Amino acid sequence: MDSRADQPIDITGQVAIITGGGRGLGRAFATAVAAAGASVALVARSEGQLSEVTADIASAGGRAISFAADVADYTAASRIVDQVERQLGPVSLLVNNAGVATAVGPVAETEPRDWWRSFEVNMLGPYLYSRAVLPGMITVGRGRIVNVASGAGLLAIPNMSGYVTSKAALIRFTEVLAKEVRENGITVFAIEPGTVRTAMAEQTMESREGQKWMPWFKKIFDEGRDVPADYAARLVLLLASGKADALTGCFLDITDDLSTLVQRTDQIRRDGLYTLPLRKST
Repeated sequence: MDSRADQPIDITGQVAIITGGGRGLGRAFATAVAAAGASVALVARSEGQLSEVTADIASAGGRAISFAADVADYTAASRIVDQVERQLGPVSLLVNNAGVATAVGPVAETEPRDWWRSFEVNMLGPYLYSRAVLPGMITVGRGRIVNVASGAGLLAIPNMSGYVTSKAALIRFTEVLAKEVRENGITVFAIEPGTVRTAMAEQTMESREGQKWMPWFKKIFDEGRDVPADYAARLVLLLASGKADALTGCFLDITDDLSTLVQRTDQIRRDGLYTLPLRKST
């Protein structure tokens, strides 16, 4: 990820919003960001899980507040961002982490509402929260948005159409938004956190649909090919620090050496690397 991965990162003074912050990756992001000095606002549907995370952060000397809400709620994002700015200050970091993998199975057999739910959480949520934080970021002339995507967004994986296409949309949304706000001092990234044993992963593995249509997914964990959430948390911290701002718009993963990529920025821009391509024969 970075040749200086063992060095501490200080983002004291930043204010972060992390969606899906009650468990799994979101909890790891929140803990890491708070430990690095930022004030944190968590958004998730479960009040109990949110209370646990905020209590843990407070006991470690950090500052955290939380809001129980569905990220796909059209009115909640603006209301929550307004409250965060009033209680903690201007938002400088948004981590759009909330995600679901619903409607596993062939398109012909999936429930339409379940299929669309993947888009509501995985794509509409990041749009709503990005839209809500942008006015404040534009006013102060700085800010960073990190969208937690997936390598699945680059692949045509059968029986995961809702998840795959929503994550592909999120990657492209990242590229578009990065171009829109670059002149405002705001950077936007999509990240691949690796295969982490989260509640979503457990649910997919244990569900009847997952066992029937995605038996290969459980093998990743059985064979020890999953990765700790800490790897993705470190990547978020590096992006929050500003060390990789030159790579705005890129899709980055936990194996990337950001310091090396920054040195290759001109080539990455010229060749359209780390973005969604369309390859045609010549």
